[in-house]
Parts: sequence; C-alpha cells; structure tokens
Amino acid sequence: MTTNFATCDLCDDHKNDTDGAFRVLPPVFKDYGKRLKFSGPVSTVKCFEDNTLVKAAVDSPGLGRVLVVDGGASLRRALVGGNLGKAAANNGWAGVIVDGCVRDSAELAECDVGIRALALMPWPTEKRKEGQADVPVQIQGVWVRPGDWLYADEDGIVVMPQAKAG
Repeated sequence: MTTNFATCDLCDDHKNDTDGAFRVLPPVFKDYGKRLKFSGPVSTVKCFEDNTLVKAAVDSPGLGRVLVVDGGASLRRALVGGNLGKAAANNGWAGVIVDGCVRDSAELAECDVGIRALALMPWPTEKRKEGQADVPVQIQGVWVRPGDWLYADEDGIVVMPQAKAG
C-alpha cells in the first residue's frame, strides 16, 4: 500500500481523460477506520443486508487490497462492525469501502485499516449466505472492478484500471 499520493493530484493528472477509465466516487462516504489514507488493488463483494461474504473476505489474507462492498446503499443494516474491522486490519487489508452502513464506530476507529461507509446503523445483518464475490460492482453510480486500483485520502476516493506511475 502506498501513501505517496494525493487524490487531488491524481484528478489533476487525469482531468482531460475522456475514456472513462479514471473514476471518482461521489463525496458521500465518511471515515470510520484509523487509517485515513490508503490504496491498493480492489477486491469486491456484492451483497444486500447480508454480510456473509464480507466476513469471508476480511477473514482471508488482504495482501494490501481494498475491499469494495456494494451493499446496495442500504441504510437498514450494518455490513461491517468492530469484529470485521479488526479482522480486516489483522489480515492485511488496506481498506474497506462500504456502499452501505457500518456499526461499532468506537471499535472501528481503533482498527488500523481504512474504513469508509455511508452512515452508522446499529442493526446487524441477516446471515442468508447470499451475494457475489469478485464481480464488477456499481458504487453510487460508478463502476468498480476487481483488479482496479483505489486511492482514498482526506479529499476523496478515486479508482483507475492500474496503479499510478511512480
């Protein structure tokens, strides 16, 4: 994971791109983890109010990746809580982006991993063992694919097909 970047500089570098390969996520995500600046190759989970596959992902070796969770922007259930935040940090994930909610904010703030989500919701998920892993997902209208590179800092979140040069 590199922290030698600024999302503003990346946007400046790509402001004239017209092919759609460089993408910026809308500014709707809040910080919940200890790490405010993180980057890495993307792994994805698509699920709705069921975090079975999110748990499976963060329980596996992260290898510096960023888990992008398409939770359908649901504000009714938390897809990540303190236990999963700790698992992500302990297993080497650089970050977790949740298009949905998280819970256990005090615990998440202690986890050395980047965690972004739409909001807090204390209600847990149901365990139906549903969802998909490592598929293209649409996060707030922006496509994110497994293997893309994601960069997040205090100014925002950007996604591109490969790691930035340098």
